[in-house]
Amino acid sequence: MFNRVITNQTKTMVLLMVVFTTVILIFGASVYFSIVNFSHQRFYELLKIRTTTIVQIEKGKEHLDLPENYILNSRNDEELPMERDYVFAVPEDSNFKKISHEVHIPDTFFKNIIKTGEANFNDSEFYYIGQSFKYQNKDYIAIASAKNHYVVHYLGFLKRTLITCMILSIFFSMIFSFYLSKTLFKPILKITGKVKEISSENLHLRLEPQPDNKELNELIETFNTMLTRIETSFETQNHLIGNVSHELRTPLTSIMGEADVALSINRTAEEYKETLEIILDEAEKLDKKIKALLLIAQTGFDGRIQKIDKVRIDQLLWDVIETLRRIDSRNNIYLDISMLPDNPKKLKVQGNEQLLHLAVANIINNGCKYSNHQQVKVSIGATDTDLYIIIKDNGIGIPESEMNKIYDPFFRASNTRNYEGYGIGLPLARNIVRMHNGELLVSSHENQGTTVQMRFPTIYGTQREENQP
Repeated sequence: MFNRVITNQTKTMVLLMVVFTTVILIFGASVYFSIVNFSHQRFYELLKIRTTTIVQIEKGKEHLDLPENYILNSRNDEELPMERDYVFAVPEDSNFKKISHEVHIPDTFFKNIIKTGEANFNDSEFYYIGQSFKYQNKDYIAIASAKNHYVVHYLGFLKRTLITCMILSIFFSMIFSFYLSKTLFKPILKITGKVKEISSENLHLRLEPQPDNKELNELIETFNTMLTRIETSFETQNHLIGNVSHELRTPLTSIMGEADVALSINRTAEEYKETLEIILDEAEKLDKKIKALLLIAQTGFDGRIQKIDKVRIDQLLWDVIETLRRIDSRNNIYLDISMLPDNPKKLKVQGNEQLLHLAVANIINNGCKYSNHQQVKVSIGATDTDLYIIIKDNGIGIPESEMNKIYDPFFRASNTRNYEGYGIGLPLARNIVRMHNGELLVSSHENQGTTVQMRFPTIYGTQREENQP
């Protein structure tokens, strides 16, 4: 239950704060212990110099006749804070308990000096360093000790300062972590708010790209593509529902009317034959419209294409033109290849060849039909990223007031009454183009002709984007 309440923004903030705190603590501890270690070493070096000086002074004396277990010298010349210097004659039995008791230094310290020639020791306040030396065939120990004010006082101040700085750093790291996590998640929260505004009534809304955020822009582009698929699917379904009743009712009404009239009275064989021919003709129209509806529904931009291939668009255009010429020898189609790219890889797109053939054939066939078989110019060109097909005719065009309806299934412009058709070629072609992540644009003027531009992303451009760092 607790994990469900915690958001990713909170988790990120806590994680950043833990990381910053850990780094600050490690850094502060490293600084402190490095300075402590350096101060200890430096102070021992000063005491060693003092011990060596004591040994040289004592060796320079003409006579050094000391009883065992007796403190020869104890002085405080203030060379170091609270300095205490000692010279001891080593007892013959090497028992330092008496001396240890008198100067309050562990006897193990003396034994270490005898064993190694030099040793150091420190308690809570004083630091000691001792050396053994011989004088006139007799063993002695020289010890220098002092209070390390730097460790006791200055390092204490350093400790307090570091703790204060670390607390402040942790506090500011919390603020910075909160700000950073909020900054990181702000675009996501913005996207979330925008997504919540999108519903079936305003599927035309799209998410805006975020500047300098490649990963998030990929997500936005993917989501916008999904919205396009959903919007097209909704539009297709709405158009189908809105038109199916009207388009199917007309032939059904004719069929039922003819059958009812034929059954109302006895008729001659010739009249029955005529009625059956009318019924058959209307049934064929009904069959064609049902097939058209199914075809549009199947290409309703659901994002799924049954078979994906690498398709050479120039070869596909030649095949389309040849097919249309076989269907009707009056079709006058001119293929302009003046803008063909030098690199043939730029002519390849990823897609379904049959669907692409159907889309291009529908547009070119419309151009031939509505221009009364005048010449239709088909141009092909490509950039580094996209391939373009431009189909231009000099036909009847489309009235400007009806341009917003051209993608509605079964819609036919008011100036097309003298031409056969069902009004599915253009919406079907647009659905197919969108299935291939392309774009279809139509510009038209009544009695001046129509220009259709189809754009497809090329395999060459896609590969270049993937290879870029």
